[in-house]
Amino acid sequence: MSGHSKWSTIKRKKGALDAKRSKVFTKIIKEITVAVREGGPDPDGNPRLRLAIQNSKAANMPKDNVERAIKKGSGADSDAYHEVSYEGYASHGVAVFVECLTDNLNRTIQNVRSAFSKHGGSLGTKGSLEFIFDRKGVFIIKLSDNLTLNEDDFTLEMIDAGAEDVEFEEEYVTVYCAMEDFGSLQKKTEELKLEVENADLQRIPKTTVALDAEALKKVMKLIDTLEDDDDVQKVYHNIELNEEAMAALS
Repeated sequence: MSGHSKWSTIKRKKGALDAKRSKVFTKIIKEITVAVREGGPDPDGNPRLRLAIQNSKAANMPKDNVERAIKKGSGADSDAYHEVSYEGYASHGVAVFVECLTDNLNRTIQNVRSAFSKHGGSLGTKGSLEFIFDRKGVFIIKLSDNLTLNEDDFTLEMIDAGAEDVEFEEEYVTVYCAMEDFGSLQKKTEELKLEVENADLQRIPKTTVALDAEALKKVMKLIDTLEDDDDVQKVYHNIELNEEAMAALS
């Protein structure tokens, strides 16, 4: 569930989503639980829950798991998760933004701080990375055969719904929008019955850092460690992911 959409695309192609299927399910279940506690169990009246269910389908999460998570979130004894974020730098000046859902703040901060320290990074103060990342809505859509719109018409439909940018890549298209236009674009994807592989609010870097293969592998050890933590929902970074970087990770 990493943040930067291009990195998400790379991970999808590398099969990392399948390898970490149980981790993905854990994170989605937490999101469903929090969404239900905040807005109730009816997805029609709860946009956050509707989005979480949509992402669960894209991850091939069994329907029974979704229903249990909704029931759990509706119960009086459901876990009280806290939403918290941490900002810091990995080695080589790479900015790393970590979003968490946790029922134990002390455990989470200890684990995050330990990961940064172990891999040559350091935590910063809250707000220290605001100048590096923009908060954007990002939709990764699989272009299926039943989509009747051509590329130009599809782009215009997305822009009319609030999209700022539309990027086509092989059988996928990535749509970016301002945070406040996320709901409008979500409705448009539902209206067009698009196959949305993932949709969420992401932190998109304004500036990126280019790394050689050795440095990249070192930084990715930190990012992988953070992503493997059950309390961590998303990890964002500002690594420049070019063809050379992709080759180093393969």
